[in-house]
Amino acid sequence: MNATCMTNALHRLLVAAILITALVSPVHSAPVLDETPRVAIISAFGQELNLLLTKLSESQEHSVNGVTFTTGKLEGKRVVLFVCGVSMTNAAMTTQLALDRFNITNIVVSGIAGGVNPALQIGDVTVAEQWGQYLELLMARESTPGKYAPPPWLDVVQLPNFGMMHPRPVGVRRAANKDPQTKFWFQSDPMMLAVARRIQETALARCDSSNQCLEHHPRVVVGGNGVSGAAFVDNAAFREYVFNTFHANVLDMETAAIAHVAYSNGVGFIAFRSLSDLAGGGAGANEIGLFMKTAADNSAKVLLTFFAAWK
Repeated sequence: MNATCMTNALHRLLVAAILITALVSPVHSAPVLDETPRVAIISAFGQELNLLLTKLSESQEHSVNGVTFTTGKLEGKRVVLFVCGVSMTNAAMTTQLALDRFNITNIVVSGIAGGVNPALQIGDVTVAEQWGQYLELLMARESTPGKYAPPPWLDVVQLPNFGMMHPRPVGVRRAANKDPQTKFWFQSDPMMLAVARRIQETALARCDSSNQCLEHHPRVVVGGNGVSGAAFVDNAAFREYVFNTFHANVLDMETAAIAHVAYSNGVGFIAFRSLSDLAGGGAGANEIGLFMKTAADNSAKVLLTFFAAWK
């Protein structure tokens, strides 16, 4: 065998060895950090989670991709608490990370939101029946001055537009459906929602630890809709549109994305959102700086009451 033939033969043997190694080597999936069935409790940022962490027993921390997951027990329930980060992308990504690394039975969201329904006030805690991604949009071209028309071949939700902004459904895949589907609303778990209806008389705080006080007594409101999108809203005209179009009580930047991930994974979901501001509907400047702590703690208080009542 000449040198060229020997080289070619060695090359073929090397390629074959690489292929065999690839075929017999196991594919390593991300390790599950805790096999214990747990309820995931998700907040967008730390202040929303602080009160709940102080009530946690048997706590243990895990870190994945820079996210801290804290396991333990809350009102007798085994839980894992974490901050998903503000934004729809952060919320979806971190929720799926938790589902991949822990044995999640249900998902609960706790935090603040902007009030949309004029009948609600700052500090109220809302528990919406369903959540929609209202800023999944077509930006339509102007067909005539002041009029915007979507292309006839593009799916839009049959709801009023806000100028060029036409709401659209999102594509959804899940194991229970063979074919992909489009959805706008993602429902809260009906059994969890029934428990929330039983605790609507939960007493809420009017003042925070610095004696920053509301002029009214907040309340728990179960039912109605919530919407989420990639925008902080502080605009009275848009707030009015969101209420009239989606019949929303609140809006935020995470919950509908979490509900989407929960639906795709077949996991029960519910969200407690307390009004920290009126999304531009107040008479003065945005109120979030004054009432964030009151709202965050009220949401956490309702969640704790919910856990105590949830058998």
